[in-house]
Amino acid sequence: MKAVENHLIELLPARDRARLLAICEPVELVLSEVLCEPGKPTRHVYFPTRGYISLVALVDGSPGVEGGMVGREGMLGAQLALGVLTAPLHALVQGSGTAWRIATLPFRRELARSPALRRGLHRYLYVLMAQQATSAACLRFHLIGQRLARWLLMSQDRAHCDSFHLTHEFLAYMLGMRRVGVTAAASALQRSGLIEYHRGEIRVLDRSGLEAAACSCYATSQQTYNDLLWPGEARQAVCASKQTVQS
Repeated sequence: MKAVENHLIELLPARDRARLLAICEPVELVLSEVLCEPGKPTRHVYFPTRGYISLVALVDGSPGVEGGMVGREGMLGAQLALGVLTAPLHALVQGSGTAWRIATLPFRRELARSPALRRGLHRYLYVLMAQQATSAACLRFHLIGQRLARWLLMSQDRAHCDSFHLTHEFLAYMLGMRRVGVTAAASALQRSGLIEYHRGEIRVLDRSGLEAAACSCYATSQQTYNDLLWPGEARQAVCASKQTVQS
Protein backbone atom coordinates (compact mmCIF):
# COMPACT_ATOMS: atom_id res chain seq x y z
CA MET A 1 0.00 0.00 0.00
CA LYS A 2 1.17 3.53 -0.77
CA ALA A 3 2.37 5.65 2.13
CA VAL A 4 -0.32 8.29 2.66
CA GLU A 5 1.02 10.97 5.03
CA ASN A 6 -1.97 13.25 4.43
CA HIS A 7 -4.43 13.42 7.27
CA LEU A 8 -7.57 13.92 5.18
CA ILE A 9 -6.80 10.78 3.19
CA GLU A 10 -5.77 8.85 6.30
CA LEU A 11 -9.13 9.58 7.92
CA LEU A 12 -11.06 7.88 5.10
CA PRO A 13 -12.33 4.31 5.51
CA ALA A 14 -9.91 1.79 3.99
CA ARG A 15 -11.97 1.13 0.83
CA ASP A 16 -12.52 4.84 0.09
CA ARG A 17 -8.87 5.57 0.81
CA ALA A 18 -7.69 2.87 -1.60
CA ARG A 19 -9.95 4.16 -4.40
CA LEU A 20 -8.73 7.73 -3.91
CA LEU A 21 -5.06 6.73 -3.86
CA ALA A 22 -5.59 4.74 -7.07
CA ILE A 23 -6.31 7.98 -8.96
CA CYS A 24 -3.52 9.99 -7.28
CA GLU A 25 -0.16 10.81 -8.81
CA PRO A 26 2.86 11.95 -6.77
CA VAL A 27 4.19 15.41 -7.65
CA GLU A 28 6.89 17.75 -6.37
CA LEU A 29 5.86 21.04 -4.79
CA VAL A 30 8.38 23.59 -6.03
CA LEU A 31 9.06 26.68 -3.92
CA SER A 32 7.09 29.75 -5.14
CA GLU A 33 5.22 27.70 -7.77
CA VAL A 34 1.70 29.05 -8.40
CA LEU A 35 -0.83 26.21 -8.27
CA CYS A 36 -4.01 28.15 -8.95
CA GLU A 37 -5.31 31.67 -9.53
CA PRO A 38 -8.55 33.23 -8.24
CA GLY A 39 -11.43 33.01 -10.70
CA LYS A 40 -9.67 30.42 -12.86
CA PRO A 41 -10.93 26.84 -13.31
CA THR A 42 -9.45 24.26 -10.95
CA ARG A 43 -7.45 21.75 -12.99
CA HIS A 44 -6.08 19.64 -10.13
CA VAL A 45 -6.52 19.15 -6.41
CA TYR A 46 -3.50 18.66 -4.16
CA PHE A 47 -3.11 16.67 -0.95
CA PRO A 48 0.31 17.72 0.45
CA THR A 49 2.39 15.05 2.15
CA ARG A 50 5.50 17.19 2.62
CA GLY A 51 5.67 20.92 2.05
CA TYR A 52 2.91 23.49 2.32
CA ILE A 53 0.91 25.99 0.30
CA SER A 54 -0.09 29.58 1.08
CA LEU A 55 -3.55 30.86 0.19
CA VAL A 56 -3.26 34.54 -0.69
CA ALA A 57 -5.94 37.19 -1.24
CA LEU A 58 -5.00 39.60 -4.04
CA VAL A 59 -6.52 43.10 -4.08
CA ASP A 60 -6.19 45.57 -6.97
CA GLY A 61 -2.89 44.22 -8.16
CA SER A 62 -1.23 44.43 -4.73
CA PRO A 63 1.14 41.67 -3.58
CA GLY A 64 -1.71 40.45 -1.38
CA VAL A 65 -1.91 39.00 2.10
CA GLU A 66 -2.07 35.43 3.31
CA GLY A 67 -5.49 34.16 4.30
CA GLY A 68 -4.58 30.57 5.06
CA MET A 69 -2.08 27.75 4.77
CA VAL A 70 -2.40 24.15 3.58
CA GLY A 71 -0.08 21.34 4.64
CA ARG A 72 -0.57 17.63 5.04
CA GLU A 73 -3.48 18.33 7.39
CA GLY A 74 -5.60 19.42 4.42
CA MET A 75 -5.92 19.90 0.67
CA LEU A 76 -5.99 22.52 -2.05
CA GLY A 77 -9.20 22.54 -4.10
CA ALA A 78 -11.70 21.75 -1.34
CA GLN A 79 -14.27 24.10 -2.93
CA LEU A 80 -15.03 21.28 -5.39
CA ALA A 81 -16.98 19.65 -2.55
CA LEU A 82 -19.45 22.54 -2.92
CA GLY A 83 -19.73 22.07 -6.67
CA VAL A 84 -17.63 25.19 -7.36
CA LEU A 85 -14.97 24.76 -10.05
CA THR A 86 -13.23 28.14 -9.81
CA ALA A 87 -10.47 28.77 -7.28
CA PRO A 88 -11.21 31.49 -4.68
CA LEU A 89 -7.61 32.45 -3.84
CA HIS A 90 -4.09 32.68 -5.26
CA ALA A 91 -2.20 29.56 -4.13
CA LEU A 92 1.57 29.28 -4.17
CA VAL A 93 4.04 26.84 -2.69
CA GLN A 94 5.55 28.29 0.47
CA GLY A 95 7.53 25.21 1.50
CA SER A 96 8.83 22.77 -1.10
CA GLY A 97 7.96 19.10 -0.75
CA THR A 98 5.61 16.52 -2.22
CA ALA A 99 1.88 16.02 -2.71
CA TRP A 100 -0.70 13.69 -4.17
CA ARG A 101 -2.34 15.31 -7.20
CA ILE A 102 -5.65 14.39 -8.82
CA ALA A 103 -7.22 15.87 -11.96
CA THR A 104 -10.55 17.58 -11.34
CA LEU A 105 -12.79 15.20 -13.29
CA PRO A 106 -11.75 11.89 -11.63
CA PHE A 107 -11.73 13.64 -8.25
CA ARG A 108 -15.32 14.84 -8.74
CA ARG A 109 -16.35 11.31 -9.71
CA GLU A 110 -14.83 9.91 -6.53
CA LEU A 111 -16.40 12.74 -4.53
CA ALA A 112 -19.84 11.74 -5.86
CA ARG A 113 -19.15 8.10 -5.00
CA SER A 114 -17.79 8.54 -1.46
CA PRO A 115 -19.99 9.98 1.33
CA ALA A 116 -17.00 9.75 3.69
CA LEU A 117 -14.88 11.93 1.40
CA ARG A 118 -17.68 14.51 1.10
CA ARG A 119 -18.19 14.55 4.86
CA GLY A 120 -14.48 15.02 5.53
CA LEU A 121 -14.16 17.85 3.01
CA HIS A 122 -17.23 19.65 4.35
CA ARG A 123 -15.63 19.65 7.78
CA TYR A 124 -12.32 20.77 6.32
CA LEU A 125 -14.05 23.63 4.50
CA TYR A 126 -15.34 24.83 7.86
CA VAL A 127 -11.79 24.70 9.23
CA LEU A 128 -10.56 26.77 6.26
CA MET A 129 -13.34 29.32 6.74
CA ALA A 130 -12.47 29.64 10.43
CA GLN A 131 -8.75 29.95 9.61
CA GLN A 132 -9.37 32.72 7.09
CA ALA A 133 -11.70 34.62 9.43
CA THR A 134 -9.10 34.34 12.20
CA SER A 135 -6.35 35.57 9.87
CA ALA A 136 -8.42 38.63 8.91
CA ALA A 137 -9.07 39.52 12.55
CA CYS A 138 -5.44 38.86 13.45
CA LEU A 139 -4.26 41.23 10.71
CA ARG A 140 -6.50 43.98 12.05
CA PHE A 141 -6.07 43.67 15.81
CA HIS A 142 -2.76 41.99 16.72
CA LEU A 143 0.78 43.31 16.83
CA ILE A 144 3.28 42.33 14.14
CA GLY A 145 5.43 40.37 16.63
CA GLN A 146 2.46 38.25 17.70
CA ARG A 147 1.39 37.69 14.11
CA LEU A 148 4.91 36.73 13.06
CA ALA A 149 5.19 34.22 15.92
CA ARG A 150 1.84 32.70 14.93
CA TRP A 151 2.87 32.45 11.29
CA LEU A 152 6.21 30.84 12.15
CA LEU A 153 4.42 28.25 14.30
CA MET A 154 2.03 27.46 11.45
CA SER A 155 4.99 27.10 9.06
CA GLN A 156 6.89 24.86 11.48
CA ASP A 157 3.84 22.64 11.92
CA ARG A 158 3.66 22.07 8.18
CA ALA A 159 7.41 21.87 7.55
CA HIS A 160 7.64 19.13 10.23
CA CYS A 161 11.08 20.33 11.27
CA ASP A 162 12.64 23.15 13.27
CA SER A 163 14.36 24.80 10.28
CA PHE A 164 12.85 26.22 7.10
CA HIS A 165 13.67 28.85 4.49
CA LEU A 166 11.94 32.25 4.56
CA THR A 167 13.18 35.62 3.38
CA HIS A 168 12.12 38.94 4.96
CA GLU A 169 10.59 39.89 1.61
CA PHE A 170 8.43 36.78 1.57
CA LEU A 171 7.44 37.26 5.22
CA ALA A 172 6.38 40.83 4.48
CA TYR A 173 4.34 39.58 1.54
CA MET A 174 2.57 36.95 3.62
CA LEU A 175 1.87 39.23 6.59
CA GLY A 176 0.83 42.29 4.59
CA MET A 177 3.60 44.39 6.17
CA ARG A 178 6.49 46.53 5.04
CA ARG A 179 9.77 44.65 5.07
CA VAL A 180 11.26 46.94 7.73
CA GLY A 181 8.49 46.01 10.16
CA VAL A 182 9.07 42.29 9.65
CA THR A 183 12.81 42.76 10.10
CA ALA A 184 12.29 44.50 13.43
CA ALA A 185 9.85 41.82 14.66
CA ALA A 186 12.11 38.95 13.59
CA SER A 187 15.09 40.62 15.28
CA ALA A 188 13.11 40.91 18.52
CA LEU A 189 12.24 37.20 18.45
CA GLN A 190 15.89 36.37 17.79
CA ARG A 191 17.11 38.56 20.68
CA SER A 192 14.65 36.74 22.94
CA GLY A 193 16.25 33.43 21.99
CA LEU A 194 13.09 32.08 20.33
CA ILE A 195 14.42 31.81 16.78
CA GLU A 196 17.66 31.98 14.86
CA TYR A 197 17.61 33.80 11.53
CA HIS A 198 20.40 34.05 8.95
CA ARG A 199 20.27 34.55 5.18
CA GLY A 200 16.66 33.42 4.85
CA GLU A 201 17.08 30.36 7.06
CA ILE A 202 14.88 30.32 10.17
CA ARG A 203 15.41 27.86 13.01
CA VAL A 204 12.95 27.63 15.90
CA LEU A 205 14.97 27.39 19.11
CA ASP A 206 12.22 27.63 21.72
CA ARG A 207 8.86 26.26 20.59
CA SER A 208 7.05 26.88 23.88
CA GLY A 209 8.44 30.41 24.05
CA LEU A 210 7.28 31.10 20.51
CA GLU A 211 3.79 29.84 21.42
CA ALA A 212 3.76 32.23 24.38
CA ALA A 213 4.80 35.11 22.10
CA ALA A 214 2.07 34.35 19.54
CA CYS A 215 -1.44 35.73 19.75
CA SER A 216 -4.34 33.50 20.75
CA CYS A 217 -5.26 32.98 17.08
CA TYR A 218 -2.76 30.13 16.74
CA ALA A 219 -4.26 28.06 19.56
CA THR A 220 -7.79 28.85 18.35
CA SER A 221 -7.08 27.54 14.85
CA GLN A 222 -5.41 24.42 16.21
CA GLN A 223 -8.36 23.69 18.48
CA THR A 224 -10.85 24.11 15.64
CA TYR A 225 -8.97 21.60 13.51
CA ASN A 226 -8.59 19.09 16.32
CA ASP A 227 -12.24 19.31 17.32
CA LEU A 228 -13.57 18.76 13.81
CA LEU A 229 -11.03 16.59 12.02
CA TRP A 230 -8.39 15.16 14.31
CA PRO A 231 -9.98 14.26 17.68
CA GLY A 232 -8.50 11.53 19.86
CA GLU A 233 -10.60 8.72 18.39
CA ALA A 234 -9.57 9.68 14.84
CA ARG A 235 -5.88 9.65 15.76
CA GLN A 236 -6.29 6.26 17.43
CA ALA A 237 -8.05 4.84 14.36
CA VAL A 238 -5.30 6.06 12.01
CA CYS A 239 -2.55 4.69 14.28
CA ALA A 240 -4.32 1.32 14.48
CA SER A 241 -4.64 1.24 10.69
CA LYS A 242 -0.91 1.96 10.26
CA GLN A 243 0.01 -0.80 12.70
CA THR A 244 -2.18 -3.26 10.81
CA VAL A 245 -0.50 -2.37 7.49
CA GLN A 246 2.99 -2.63 8.99
CA SER A 247 2.28 -6.03 10.54
